[in-house]
Amino acid sequence: MSNTKKLTLSALFLALGILLPYVFHATKLGGPVFLPMHIPVLLAGFFVGPFYALAIGAITPVLSGIMTGMPPFAPFPSAVVMAFELATYGFFAGLFYEKLRMNPILSLVLSMVFGRIVAGLVVFVLVVAFGFNKQNPVMYVWGGLVTGWLGILIQLVFIPVVVEIARKAGLHPKEQKVE
Repeated sequence: MSNTKKLTLSALFLALGILLPYVFHATKLGGPVFLPMHIPVLLAGFFVGPFYALAIGAITPVLSGIMTGMPPFAPFPSAVVMAFELATYGFFAGLFYEKLRMNPILSLVLSMVFGRIVAGLVVFVLVVAFGFNKQNPVMYVWGGLVTGWLGILIQLVFIPVVVEIARKAGLHPKEQKVE
């Protein structure tokens, strides 16, 4: 896939990463429950590869936080934590699927595990280095899992289906002929 196509798809995933959570928050559907920002970033891993998806994951929560206030930068900088977490999701989803040829579900599960570990480490650094004493890194990760279990389930069902439909339709980069 050409860099132009990757950049175009990346812009689409970035826009969806800002728009979907905005719609969820505006309609009070519960962003932390459904995790709508995660879906475009994870899809990016499957469609544009690890490095573009890493950038999308890092940029999306920061831009969304600036544009919509969600995720917030204060009192606790959730946008910063999410930038690292989503960058990890996108990178590892792309790495496991594209480079290591793992199936989509295993790629998703492993990228989610690594992303949650990174989120916990970032919260730990924020607590130790910047004094955010009201946050416990383990409880932050556990709370995200408990609150977002439905969103995780949706991701594990929806994303492999989208990847498979795109692959069968010849729309997935793995199925396209070299130009």
